[in-house]
Amino acid sequence: MSEGSRGGSLAFGQVVIGPPGSGKTTYCHAMHTFLRQLGRSVAVVNLDPANEALPCPCALDIAELVTLPDVMDSLGLGPNGGLIYCMEYLEANADWLRDRLQALRGHYILFDCPGQVELYTHHSALKNVFAQLAKWNFRLAAVHLVDSHYCTDPGKFISVLCTSLSTMLHVELPHVNILSKMDLIEQYGKLAFNLDYYTEVLDLSYLVDHLASDPFFRNFRRLNEKLVEVIEDYSLVSFVPLNVQDKQSMRQVMQAVDKANGYSFGDQEHRSLEALMSAAVGADFHFSSTLAVQEKYVQSQDKAVEEEVMDL
Repeated sequence: MSEGSRGGSLAFGQVVIGPPGSGKTTYCHAMHTFLRQLGRSVAVVNLDPANEALPCPCALDIAELVTLPDVMDSLGLGPNGGLIYCMEYLEANADWLRDRLQALRGHYILFDCPGQVELYTHHSALKNVFAQLAKWNFRLAAVHLVDSHYCTDPGKFISVLCTSLSTMLHVELPHVNILSKMDLIEQYGKLAFNLDYYTEVLDLSYLVDHLASDPFFRNFRRLNEKLVEVIEDYSLVSFVPLNVQDKQSMRQVMQAVDKANGYSFGDQEHRSLEALMSAAVGADFHFSSTLAVQEKYVQSQDKAVEEEVMDL
């Protein structure tokens, strides 16, 4: 009997990845709550051996198998080397993960993953774990979170695009890129372009021209042009804006992920979603389109300019 047939019926879920501080655990908690309100059976699986402050109970925790502090103490490794060892240990003990996941069959699984970027760009351990999950009949989509404050710095945004593209090519899963913490975007600074320029990753030559106004980046214009060409040639990277406090934003992300992993919800869940959205009032941001975010952002910038003029 093959590994896939032993896994039983299809199971669906998300592997939540991204750099440290991008909001992965917060996202898992918010999505867990949102999906439960729709009547979906949801379970959170923590695959981050360094995650000790979990905001909600996990159905399965890698700490039962290995923890980062134990690895660092016993092997004399730093946090980065320790995380890589933990993921290699998880890969070597895939039977442990499979046996624990058997108890969660019938649930929609949210896998909260570590924040070390190397694990998703060129190291193979976590990628192999995801491949094993596919053999066990899990249909997964990678949800890659990126902090929205990178949009305010053109150089950092190009770096984020390169990292996102590298992650998409390496992980080899249906992919949804998320700009997280959109409710805080006003605090990060002024955007050089409209928000849809960043979410849709439009003509990046404008971003290179904007970078050229900086004396430091002017010396690297040719390099930036080549990086931008690589991103545009693949034409894979785009982003969905997310504010976890806004149900409309959560719905858009949920629908994008459900489309990516092939999950199809029934009539009862659809009715629950309509009832939930009809009661979703009073949110600070409304994401029926990115234009709504941009309009509020522009208004706040205009108000700040008016206040500066009044002070003069």
